[in-house]
Amino acid sequence: MLKILRYLAPYRGYVALVLILTFFQALSTLYLPQLMSNIVDIGIVQGNVHYIVRLGLIMLGVTFFGGLSAIGGSLFAAKSSAGYAQLLRSKIFSHVESFGLREFDMLGTSSLIVSTNNDVMQVQQMVQMMLRMMIIAPLTSIGGVIMAIRTNAHLALSMIVVVPLLGVTVWLILGRGIPLFRVIQTKVDRLNRVVRENLVGVRVVRAFHRESHERQRFYDANDELTQISVRVFQMMALMMPLVMLIMNWATVAIFWWGSIRLNQGQLQVGSLMAFIQYFSQIMFSVMMVSMMSFMLPRAQASAVRIAEVLDVTPAIADMMPIPQPQAAPFHPRSLRFENVTFYYPGAEEPALADMSFEAQIGETVAVIGGTGAGKTTLLNLIPRFYDVHAGAVYANGQNIRDIPVPILRQSLGMVSQRPALFSGTIIDNIRYGNPDATLDQIQEALEVAQAWEFVRELPQGANTFLEQGGVNLSGGQRQRLSIARALVRHPAIYLFDDTFSALDYKTDASLRRALRQHTANAISIIVAQRVATIMDADQILVLDEGRLAEAGTHSQLMARSSVYKEIVASQLSPEEIAQ
Repeated sequence: MLKILRYLAPYRGYVALVLILTFFQALSTLYLPQLMSNIVDIGIVQGNVHYIVRLGLIMLGVTFFGGLSAIGGSLFAAKSSAGYAQLLRSKIFSHVESFGLREFDMLGTSSLIVSTNNDVMQVQQMVQMMLRMMIIAPLTSIGGVIMAIRTNAHLALSMIVVVPLLGVTVWLILGRGIPLFRVIQTKVDRLNRVVRENLVGVRVVRAFHRESHERQRFYDANDELTQISVRVFQMMALMMPLVMLIMNWATVAIFWWGSIRLNQGQLQVGSLMAFIQYFSQIMFSVMMVSMMSFMLPRAQASAVRIAEVLDVTPAIADMMPIPQPQAAPFHPRSLRFENVTFYYPGAEEPALADMSFEAQIGETVAVIGGTGAGKTTLLNLIPRFYDVHAGAVYANGQNIRDIPVPILRQSLGMVSQRPALFSGTIIDNIRYGNPDATLDQIQEALEVAQAWEFVRELPQGANTFLEQGGVNLSGGQRQRLSIARALVRHPAIYLFDDTFSALDYKTDASLRRALRQHTANAISIIVAQRVATIMDADQILVLDEGRLAEAGTHSQLMARSSVYKEIVASQLSPEEIAQ
């Protein structure tokens, strides 16, 4: 908790105001019973109306001052906690943006979403409560003890028994509840993961008619969370009745003891009334601390999870944006893999082993192979989504590890296997690749990507609003918009990860013809499953179980590569192969 509280530093001025105003509020609260005692013991007993009115007006003034202090303290506490939460969320988001895919695989998307939202909210509530209750409660309780002893030392002896009894009660309950709050957070994670998987994979769930299975998964996760929450809240629910029981019995005992001293003439009525109020203030402070103790374990568990995210050191260290003015644009004219070997975290066998090839500007390099051969992995190493374990990737003869990631990625245009579109218009999505793209450039990119024909037929054309993920478009349409987004960037290196799979053969052929002219001054790396898509490539890499089985043109591979011939034979007829 203390580790992430350092982000409260920019609001130290507000925190200081909260402390000052809370101190004045506590003083006002502690002063009022003394004034009331004087009114009873002096004003009422002696029948001094002027004294009663004067102290009554003073009480009104003290109450007004205490109220203003309470309102001001609450206001600045809210500003401090809200600003702190905003800063913490921004810090988490910025830090997560610096993660590579390795860190995302390690932490999990659901956990990161929970940390950014739910965990920060828990800590924010805790900070706000701390700035108010954790300050005023000790001040009121300590001040109350001093004033109670000052009012009547004999009655104050009762607190020697009551306060430790309350402390032991709270400690016993929290001792059993705190570990369970950490378990609650893991159950919340599991529930979020189940919900997210169900929503993201809703088409698969319904296609395989697995709704009942998903409902059962949700019920199981929800039931586990409910059961552990019920156990925790059952224990915590004992706290308030026990505290109230102890307080009420203590109040009865004080009245009994006080009445005896009244009869003996050793105590005045006003002093007894003041002592009861001081005792109530002390007990109320203990109750506030109990409420804080109820929130503290959960906030502590959330703080630990936030700290775990912030403590993660990205494997790729130079992910953050380059400050202005930026370095000169990077336009590599060559790309070379030299003995590259890569392992996924925890894997025993390499996903790529001893991979070597070279591509020059204007060339198209195609990558083909069976499932799990390492095609997408090869593509992911170029933008440094992962870093190689052995060997190196060179751009313009320079190791890409020596190139800051933002500069490297500015030279790339990548279209992933699963098209990712964002909520917004088609123009907004295309400009995601180039924020400065003009309408003419956007139209040109759409035409090359064979998307302009369907875009202009939409009710609002390129201004048509896309839902999250582009769900109001077909798979092929989403794929073509993703290609247009990369084309409008005019990068030095194009990376196509099986991006033509959702297109029919006619559109595929038209797109490849248009691309050939558009990418003449760039390097194109194409991962594909269709042989027809890559037959015209300048170089074809045939991967087999993470290794480069063969490389060459289509005709060369047909002459010497058995693996490639098997792939071709599985897709083309003998007549097509003969052509």
